Amino acid sequence: MKRNKPKYKQIIDAAVIAIAENGYHQAQVSKIAKQAGVADGTIYLYFKNKEDIFISVFQEKMAVFVENLKEIIQQGKSSTEKLSQMIDNHFQVLANDHHLATVTQLELRQSNKELRVKINTILKEYLKLLDEILIEGMTNGEFDPTMDVRVARQMVFGTIDENITTWVMNEFRYDLVEIAPKVRKLLLKGLKG
Repeated sequence: MKRNKPKYKQIIDAAVIAIAENGYHQAQVSKIAKQAGVADGTIYLYFKNKEDIFISVFQEKMAVFVENLKEIIQQGKSSTEKLSQMIDNHFQVLANDHHLATVTQLELRQSNKELRVKINTILKEYLKLLDEILIEGMTNGEFDPTMDVRVARQMVFGTIDENITTWVMNEFRYDLVEIAPKVRKLLLKGLKG
């Protein structure tokens, strides 16, 4: 499998930087190759084209969020604690990688419809885990049992997403992680009804 090949991760990481610094449409394969320190042809041993690189970037980087959230869920804490840790993790991962934040918050939204459909399929796994936390909280009485899970999911993810996008648009001028407790407090109040 290509993921296990030595230069795969190197190319993925270079693609994040190249796309963040140049924009998706201006990040030619040659720029990604240069950033990765490989020949242009090497890219094609791992990826079909730039679109394939972009989707692979999102798959690989979103996998980190999914794995972190699975670990949080498996710790067996309360739904409130799980949701709090999910919010903290989401903010922390992107606060630690400004290039990734730029790609996920800005560049993904400028891609074509076909790319967005593929990306949404990847995102669904993360949102499904969020639904698990919300449903568990509704069932055990931590969250309002009458709330609409779909609306609650959109509220939680949308709030996280908007705060991170605003931070990116403001050129990372403030500490994103410091906002997490405020976001948690507001969201948890809303979910508890």
